[in-house]
Amino acid sequence: MKSEYYIERISKKDAEEILSKYHYLKDISKGFKSGYNYGLFKKNDFSPLNIGGPVGVCIFTGLPVPEIAKGAFGLERNEQQGLFELSRLCIHPDIQSGEHNITSWFVSRSIRQLRKDTEVKAIISYADSDLHTGTIYRACNFKYCGLTDPKPDFWIKQEDGTFIKHSRGKVKGIEGEWRKRSRKHRYVMMFDKNLKLLW
Repeated sequence: MKSEYYIERISKKDAEEILSKYHYLKDISKGFKSGYNYGLFKKNDFSPLNIGGPVGVCIFTGLPVPEIAKGAFGLERNEQQGLFELSRLCIHPDIQSGEHNITSWFVSRSIRQLRKDTEVKAIISYADSDLHTGTIYRACNFKYCGLTDPKPDFWIKQEDGTFIKHSRGKVKGIEGEWRKRSRKHRYVMMFDKNLKLLW
């Protein structure tokens, strides 16, 4: 029952364990961006699960690059306050399978709390098309805005023969290869009626 659960603001450290174990992007060795982090907790958790910490994590961060707001809303760098990305969402699999609609319940209440904690004009989220379609965002009344444009990434070859993805900058003269990037389903939830969605 949903009455057995509550949410509260948590630290990045509090979020790390469950993300590293259960989020599909398990490798957080390089860290993940922290922002407004909300944890899902079970009241009086005396079950065999007994995690002792959050059983779910929902993290909202600023947009990673200003070009996203430019493309989505036509906003310049100095006009992007109040725009967020739902950048991490994870719930313990036993909780997710045992509680009907717990994920949408958690996301909706996290958004409600975020709006109490700060100004929110819009929230953007993505679903990797290779892994899922973002059903949870539809359930939470996000607007579906199609797929991101197809783009390649340059992967730099290391001395041991492995590859790491190049983040930014020139690649001329660097040994490596171009790889097709998976496209992402785009979702937007808007609160500011003055915003015009261009996607």
